[in-house]
Amino acid sequence: MELTSPGTRFSLQNAEDPDIGVNTIQSYKLSDNQYFILKEKISNDGSRSPELVLEKPLDREAQNVHKILLTALDGGNPVRSGTAIIKIIVTDANDNFPIFTHEVYKVNINEDTPINTTIITVNATDRDEGVNAQISYSFSKTSGNVHHTGMFSINPISGEVKTNKPLDFEAVMNYELSIQAKDGGDLISHCKLLIEVIDVNDNAPEISLTSLSSPVPEDSPPGTVIALIRVHDQDSGANGEVDCKLTEEIIFNLVLTSESYYRIVTAIFLDREKVSTYNITILAKDRGSPSLSNRKSITLEVSDINDNPPLFMKSTYNTYLPENNLPGSSIFKIQASDPDSGDNAKIIYTILNTMAEDLPISSYLSMNIETGDLYAQRSFDYEKHKEFVIQVTARDNGSPSLSSNATLIIHIVDQNDNVPKILYPSVDNAGSAMFEMVPFASEPGSLITKVIAVDMDSGHNSWLSYDFMPILDSPYFTINQQTGEIRTLRMFQEKDTLNHKIVVVVRDNGFPSLSATVTVSLVIADNFQQVIPKFSNEINEDTQSNLQLYLVISLALISLLFIITVLLVIISKCKEPKPAPDFGTLGTTLYPPIDPRILSWYSDGSLPLPNSYNVCVALDSCENDFTYVNSTQEVPVENLIDADDSGLENKSLEDSSNSFMQ
Repeated sequence: MELTSPGTRFSLQNAEDPDIGVNTIQSYKLSDNQYFILKEKISNDGSRSPELVLEKPLDREAQNVHKILLTALDGGNPVRSGTAIIKIIVTDANDNFPIFTHEVYKVNINEDTPINTTIITVNATDRDEGVNAQISYSFSKTSGNVHHTGMFSINPISGEVKTNKPLDFEAVMNYELSIQAKDGGDLISHCKLLIEVIDVNDNAPEISLTSLSSPVPEDSPPGTVIALIRVHDQDSGANGEVDCKLTEEIIFNLVLTSESYYRIVTAIFLDREKVSTYNITILAKDRGSPSLSNRKSITLEVSDINDNPPLFMKSTYNTYLPENNLPGSSIFKIQASDPDSGDNAKIIYTILNTMAEDLPISSYLSMNIETGDLYAQRSFDYEKHKEFVIQVTARDNGSPSLSSNATLIIHIVDQNDNVPKILYPSVDNAGSAMFEMVPFASEPGSLITKVIAVDMDSGHNSWLSYDFMPILDSPYFTINQQTGEIRTLRMFQEKDTLNHKIVVVVRDNGFPSLSATVTVSLVIADNFQQVIPKFSNEINEDTQSNLQLYLVISLALISLLFIITVLLVIISKCKEPKPAPDFGTLGTTLYPPIDPRILSWYSDGSLPLPNSYNVCVALDSCENDFTYVNSTQEVPVENLIDADDSGLENKSLEDSSNSFMQ
């Protein structure tokens, strides 16, 4: 054993010499060495035994085998000797600690190194042998901040250190590990492993919104701060250097305020009516290789201010309304638009108060202030009002309020509501005109007279046409349909009728067509004395004919009255009077206890039976069938109820009526 203490004796085998006496073995000696010496042990019988004595400690690791030459000498002459080689094998003892090749190991590793990658192999040697030289490796815990924390693993036999988890430079930049080497004899030595994680560009820049002012008024001046953002990249070096920009650099600017803080400010005036919402995109890009980038979108609402007046589509509107319209009907709808929003876009329509024939325009027209619907307050007459020119104001509800005006021209369209009016010949109450003298010797086509008429309507409705009624081919006269001129058609003869009554119909060109008639008496004679006898006879004949007509009408009326009288007598005889019902004494409650939707008879009141009241209640309580008017005169109570047949005094009737009115 290499741990044998100095002074330990090891007995050696004696040498043999067959000689005796002086010639036998006299002494032993060892070859030179630094560890052992030879001593002799003399026994009682005088024999000598050699002993090997360890003079200094052995070191198996320095020399594990010692070969010493042992020589035995006799006392003869010449001296004879014998030799033997002593082979001393030094057995191992665990007297050596494992020794690492380096006390401190250093290694650099990228943070994107895959798991189970060998990053380094530590090595320790032990000068011992056998079990004592078998070394096992492991991590040792020396303190809280020097620990592998499960990120790495070590092969206990080979000493390979591998990654056990993904590395993250941003979490831990370096590791200090303590590795121990333990031999079979439980001797332990330590070394340090310093692992430095090398950053790779594995983190995109992070954009965080610190503050945001939304919505922003559209009248904000350029330079108004919209948002404050922070940009950070967890990588280091060039990988952590970030460049930022906006995708809407024309409208907004990005201003660097500190190392990682930026302000977003407006670059121009905003207009909500053009763009009400902005999606601001911030692009952050680092300077790593390959470069990583990130973007963040911010939604910015633009709040409205009242900077736009209501706008009409046109400055002047024209509408056409037929006359004789229904009062209260909608005749036009005018609308304005306001690009603002909310109350700023609520429009109120009004009509400027102008006069039309000494009356305010509101007596003719009204407008819905919210919808812009225009209503007619009365029926219009084209002959009185051919058009209305009004000014419509559209005013928004903003503060301050803005407004704009438009002109509305209402053209009243003529309807055929006026019959032609005959001016000549003038007619009497019977619709007949004075007679005209037609010379007997008139040539065909001679102008006899002309019917003149006018129509208050306009356009086609006032175009008049003239004709005879009935529309037959007259053998004597003709009329021009456009001018109303009556002319002779042929030469007259002695046998022709001298007196002619011609009915002229004047029609307008409207739809439906309206007409007027006039009777023109034409007398064919050269002078008035020639036609007096015949004219008188004809008058007598007409008078006689009219008298017969009157007699027939009178007889028919008398017969009709007689028949009606007989029928009334028969009906009155057949109808028998019924006795009045006895209602007894009723309560003074105004309404009956039964359903008020029925027709009730009441006998309780100021008039006793047999008089009664009939009360009719509307089927729908929401119906209002009464109109309250201001009385212009005092009406006596006696005129309200005819109580002549009641049999009661006027005083009680008046008292009951007064109590009812109170």
